[in-house]
Amino acid sequence: MDNSNVHMIYVLLDGIGDLPHPDLNGKTPLEAAKTPILDKIASNGVIGEVISVGKGIAPESDIAVFNMLGYKFEHADYAGRGVIEAIGVGIDFKDGDLALRGNFSTLNEEEVIIDRRAGRQIEKEDADGIAKELEEKIKFSDPDTKIVVAPTIGHRVTVRIRTPSQKLSSRITNTDPAYSNIGGMGIAKAVSDFLKIEKCLPLDDTENSKFTANLVNEFSEQAIKIMKKSEINKKRQEQNKKQLSCILLRDAGNKYPDVSPINEKHKMKFSCIVDMPVELGISEVLKMKAFEAGGLTDYEEKAKVAAKAMETQNAIYIHLKGPDEFGHDGDAIGKMKNIEEIDQRFFKTLVENIDLSKVVIIISADHSTPCINKGHSDDPVPMVVSADFIKNDGTTRMTEEQAKKGSIGLLQGAEVITKSLELIRSQI
Repeated sequence: MDNSNVHMIYVLLDGIGDLPHPDLNGKTPLEAAKTPILDKIASNGVIGEVISVGKGIAPESDIAVFNMLGYKFEHADYAGRGVIEAIGVGIDFKDGDLALRGNFSTLNEEEVIIDRRAGRQIEKEDADGIAKELEEKIKFSDPDTKIVVAPTIGHRVTVRIRTPSQKLSSRITNTDPAYSNIGGMGIAKAVSDFLKIEKCLPLDDTENSKFTANLVNEFSEQAIKIMKKSEINKKRQEQNKKQLSCILLRDAGNKYPDVSPINEKHKMKFSCIVDMPVELGISEVLKMKAFEAGGLTDYEEKAKVAAKAMETQNAIYIHLKGPDEFGHDGDAIGKMKNIEEIDQRFFKTLVENIDLSKVVIIISADHSTPCINKGHSDDPVPMVVSADFIKNDGTTRMTEEQAKKGSIGLLQGAEVITKSLELIRSQI
């Protein structure tokens, strides 16, 4: 079906969904936030709820975003976040390599994890320096094995392992104790206070999986020793900064994803504004044009670029990272304030620069990140479809509670774009 006459701006607010919080008098950050612009958008449209990946699945961002863009993966078909991030940061990756997502983390003397993100804000020169040391000093039992350690943003790092003599297996467990690997998908686990880096185990009985798990364990064991002795960490200690003690690994993948390009799938000129390696990887895989629009919090710039893109594209997906980080930190007040900032800086700029009689705004999230959990959950997230020509369903705010009453009902993430297009076409 031809969607070329539809113009839509599709905003995913990372981790915006939440649960009632005592610091906000039993409200969620969306309910507690003063959001006059979002309220106006909601009153000018219809609302519903979305379960991005599936009931009972607390998804990672990669699989959640794929679903929210219309790609429903079965477990066995998914390439894994490690691969998506490797592609996103431009690492040379080919079928048979192993790619993993990593976190720089801080351990105490007993090797208990005291910070899964090593303070989150890590100076680029420290991250790059440690990565270079690891690439130079790690020696695998298979002497032809080569490694790339690529720090990205903050605590995040991508690792690629290549053994020319054989293809490596993705059927291995994570060393990161906060996530399970279920058929290539990262699923958040309930996090306790006493966590240790886990041994990588094969998920099947093949020699290939055993060999790969062994390489990952060699990497982890040597990395801890090398990082402990690093001059960079000695300097960080003097400056009272958290140690980069280890790299927690998860989401192994060993093949390039096989998916149809997004423009073919939705019969639209689809583009995006994204910042994080995972979203950049998704845009690359889906052959989606990416616009430059400043850094993570350059909200006005992103809004202006999105509005301008409507001259040449008829759909643009914008991913705003902010709320998720406050969710992970358990900071409900910070999350509320971030939502207010996005309302005033991003959405205000956006509505001032588009014609709402022609352009539809769709707003949702990739997943919920409740502050009381400090991690992703499977709770439904609200969604809004808004334009001057869309008849309001009586809802006035984009909140978890109002979303339950909206006329859209409950959708799966992979249905959001197609259902939104059906709704728009029925009211044009």
